[in-house]
Amino acid sequence: MNDEKQIRWVGSAYDDLLAFPKDERKEVGFELGKVQNGLEPADWKPFENVGAGTREIRVRDASGGYRARYVTKFEEAIYVLHCFQKKTQATSTQDKAIAGARYRAVVNARKEKK
Repeated sequence: MNDEKQIRWVGSAYDDLLAFPKDERKEVGFELGKVQNGLEPADWKPFENVGAGTREIRVRDASGGYRARYVTKFEEAIYVLHCFQKKTQATSTQDKAIAGARYRAVVNARKEKK
């Protein structure tokens, strides 16, 4: 029996991940694979201000960091909301807004299906 959760990409999240450098892209993919199987990523942080159950995978390199924000609380899938490069200590207002808007879109789409 396979308990691996499906990943659903929201907006441009998949294309944004593909734009990461190869090593960072592979690391984020590996960490998402762990999440699919009910495990925790090596380096993550909760982001409840985006929406309940939102988390962020954190990957670091010399040029800064790479992030993938996702939600696992829904039974049908893991929703990857936003993938982006972080160059400063604080997350930009734009990156927060993108993740928040996509979270609300997922919640609304799930309500419409019921």
